[in-house]
Amino acid sequence: MRAMVLYEQGKRLRSQEVERPEAGRGQVLIEVGACAVCRTDLHVADGELKEPKLPLVLGHEIVGRVAGLGEEAKRLNVGDRVGVPWLGWTCGKCGYCKTGRENLCDFAKFTGYTLDGGYAQYTVADERFCFRIPEAYSDAEAAPLLCAGLIGYRSLRMTGEAKRVGTYGFGAAAHLITQVAAFQGREIFAFTRTGDERGQEFARRLGAVWAGGSEEMPPEKLDAAIIFAPAGELVPMALKAVAKGGRVVCGGIHMSAIPSFEYDLLWEERSVCSVANLTRRDGAEFFEIAPRVPVKSTVQAFRLEQANEALEMLRRGRIEGAAVLIP
Repeated sequence: MRAMVLYEQGKRLRSQEVERPEAGRGQVLIEVGACAVCRTDLHVADGELKEPKLPLVLGHEIVGRVAGLGEEAKRLNVGDRVGVPWLGWTCGKCGYCKTGRENLCDFAKFTGYTLDGGYAQYTVADERFCFRIPEAYSDAEAAPLLCAGLIGYRSLRMTGEAKRVGTYGFGAAAHLITQVAAFQGREIFAFTRTGDERGQEFARRLGAVWAGGSEEMPPEKLDAAIIFAPAGELVPMALKAVAKGGRVVCGGIHMSAIPSFEYDLLWEERSVCSVANLTRRDGAEFFEIAPRVPVKSTVQAFRLEQANEALEMLRRGRIEGAAVLIP
């Protein structure tokens, strides 16, 4: 089968023929229909996330059809359409798993990082961590929902009952979760790169009540803010933008250093927290609500062999919505 393989961090992926994987115990073989390109893929490829499995097939926003069943795989059937997310396996035995926090499992394995992912024609996955995909979505439309949608949804949940929510970085996650927030009766204030008028207009089209540069202050204080951009300098800026008791949620897996700031920004019961991975509960909830909104993903399609080009465009902020690879 054809796959795009990472052999060394900081280097380009190689397009090559590799042996098709076989489904192991409890796994399913999946013929990949689409795999979205996530900023986390960049962090892995560029070396910002350390110690990946090498060689590695990137990609953790996978949609495809079950093409084979491993021993003891009984939940899914051949032909079922499924999605494969970032969280690929947990132990089920540690204190985190036993208390409903499998996203923090000490022994977790991650698709496209410690497990081979979907930048290929076929992949394998633990059937327990596969989601059934609503028929309302094509493979390409559904792919970004597997991470941008799920992490965005978990981040939004972390804001509690916040009415006015700021999003810093209007990429794949923000463009999806803005639609959910509007459906829930919240107001989204979108912050983009300074001067990115196209991105700001995109945000307004999707329901943002205000859009401006990341260095601007919103027209009114926010109840919460979500930072999707991997830029630590946005944390104190977001703290300035939130009202008393407001929460700043860091929604990325990697972020540059957060600069020091005066305690006054944190005082009055403001708080900063991070979002780590996802749970299967997040997936079940999100895929139930997404068709009702309905959440519509904006995608830019690339051939599998164009993975390096897609990653570079994402790196430069030139993707509107999400990039998706089509094998």
